[in-house]
Amino acid sequence: MPVAVCALSHSPLIGFNQPQKAVERRVESAFEQARNFIAGFDPDLVVLFAPDHYNGFFYDMMPPFCIGTRAIALGDYDTPAGELSVAKSARTLAKDVLAAGMDIAVSERMYVDHGFSQPLQILFGGLDKVPVVPVFINSVAAPLCPVARVRQLGTAIGHASTHLDEQRVLFLGSGGLSHDPPVPQLKDATDEVAARLIDGRNPTPEERARRQARVIASGLDLAAGTSSMRPINPEWDGQFLDLISAGELQRADSWDNSWFAEQAGNSSHEVRTWIAAYAAMAARGSYVMNYRFYEPVPEWVAGFAVTTAISTDA
Repeated sequence: MPVAVCALSHSPLIGFNQPQKAVERRVESAFEQARNFIAGFDPDLVVLFAPDHYNGFFYDMMPPFCIGTRAIALGDYDTPAGELSVAKSARTLAKDVLAAGMDIAVSERMYVDHGFSQPLQILFGGLDKVPVVPVFINSVAAPLCPVARVRQLGTAIGHASTHLDEQRVLFLGSGGLSHDPPVPQLKDATDEVAARLIDGRNPTPEERARRQARVIASGLDLAAGTSSMRPINPEWDGQFLDLISAGELQRADSWDNSWFAEQAGNSSHEVRTWIAAYAAMAARGSYVMNYRFYEPVPEWVAGFAVTTAISTDA
């Protein structure tokens, strides 16, 4: 059964804040490279690892991991809204991963945001173009599980994928790299903000517009050099990409969660989705990263990267 990986950064600010034209052209070229790779691989199933940003998952019940057997995109930041084409094999995958000793949640109505919908839009042209198994990985809401547990999740999913009916599986990671957007933290939140983090479902259009305007402004401030947010860290991003490329995923097991935030911003934890995707690939055998792109894009508040990988046999 052939398997492959694609991992890429996402940003809700794509389409709102415009970086330099040359930067946009390079990023679009990287997207096109990934699209061509995926078209050539022609997956029967996509296992999509992605985070949430207090749009679908809240502190009233915050699992470290969740597999959706049905998923609905909320359409934040003008990303597509509606149902994902969740494969029936999502239930098989969840069953086998639980049997392997990974404590995951299962959702029959998983709400997802741009972390899931944007890569499906960019790479496939919509939410319903390919059968998908959506796998939520908490990358924002402290306390976070150890990074080693994320790698173990990916390994379990990689092994479980051998039992699926689908013959060609693409593991897709969405998030990162270094970035520190204005995502609130529960520990120092006001009562009003804490209430939203605990159960902020169904915001009013006015509330959603205020939040969107604040995030858009944060990207413009970071690009202008007037932001108090932690800057993008290309050196850290490069080290992470080197680790993934070399297949040395276990090295990340010792990375402390606080170290992520200190080096690369609070939302750098989103690279957990990459670790899971590449661990799933590694569980199926050794791989080679056959494409790697990186560009720091402050207007999008992200160290922006796109990678693809295939098995060494291929």
